[in-house]
Amino acid sequence: MFTLDRRNTSALGRWWFTVDRPLVAAIVVLVCLGVFMIAAGGPPAAQRMGLPDFYFVTRHQIYLCLSALAMLLISMLRSDDVKRVALLGLILSGVLMALLPLIGYENKGAIRWVHVMGLSLQPSEFMKPCFAVVSAWIFAQHFTSSSLPAYRIATGIYILMVMLLIMQPDFGMTVTITAMFGVQFFLAGMPFVWVVLMLAGAMGGGFAAYFFLPHVTSRIDRFLDPSSGDNYQVQQSLNAFREGGIVGVGPGEGVVKQSLPDAHTDFIFAVVGEEFGALFCLGILLCFAFIVLRGLMRLREEHDHFTIIAVAGLLTQFGMQAFINMGVAVNLLPAKGMTLPFLSYGGSSLMAVALGMGMVLALTRRRFGQMMVDLRKK
Repeated sequence: MFTLDRRNTSALGRWWFTVDRPLVAAIVVLVCLGVFMIAAGGPPAAQRMGLPDFYFVTRHQIYLCLSALAMLLISMLRSDDVKRVALLGLILSGVLMALLPLIGYENKGAIRWVHVMGLSLQPSEFMKPCFAVVSAWIFAQHFTSSSLPAYRIATGIYILMVMLLIMQPDFGMTVTITAMFGVQFFLAGMPFVWVVLMLAGAMGGGFAAYFFLPHVTSRIDRFLDPSSGDNYQVQQSLNAFREGGIVGVGPGEGVVKQSLPDAHTDFIFAVVGEEFGALFCLGILLCFAFIVLRGLMRLREEHDHFTIIAVAGLLTQFGMQAFINMGVAVNLLPAKGMTLPFLSYGGSSLMAVALGMGMVLALTRRRFGQMMVDLRKK
């Protein structure tokens, strides 16, 4: 009979007693909430597009099963194996991003997607977690081999990824990986002159994007002055939160999903706000905060530079994505097509987030050998 106790030395047994179970529980909560939210917001979106009512619900569950399996398998890997997976993933996603002008297709004014084996994938989504691990791997070499120009190599890869993102264009994801890279560079001992240069570069890049990328200009102008252009989705989102109030109008009773085009993707948080209210939204916010802070707390006793830098980068990405999505929904940030991790519909986003969190779980696991030593002492 299979049992999960401390005498079980199988792969699953070792995983269960070395993984951060509160972190796993928080992720499972978000995954379950996502199933219910897609069931609420998916059918109206499918009806507007002339698709079967449960088209998005069914596809989300398929993607979720694949993502959960991938996250479990990745979380069982050793640190060196995580590096190999990330390197392979970065190379493949980088190649696909470079080929997007030739093999990609346009959607909502951007060429970010490609068909692979019958699936519509966004390579840049998979690039994010893989880049976080590879850049941490390079930064960590600075502490073991001073002759290796780790800072320059990591910065060169970062610049290449940013160029590929701007080609699509995808300014929001550029901001996300820039924040992640800045955190990792800081943890790797960024010299003060590099701090100044990075801040200046970030400010210069923001101004350049505003003046030279029309879609960025439009979104910022509409954020600063809602009357300057189409602000329909944001206004509908705000109305949803107002209607929901503190406790919401009740599951399935919301109406914003009937008229909000992206209610099942970018504005799923508005559906939550209307049907379950501000208190429930606060609970979701706290769940995201718990995942980020819990992951960072696991690093307090960690001495491996790679693990510290990689996990910090992955959690920065995760937190930034959630912050941007929720910030847009309540009109605290300019509109940006970014999904809410584990809650929004989106195959590429769901699988990429699962990949990233699988890496976090793998890198924050306790060393099984040390656990056995501790048990013998007891």
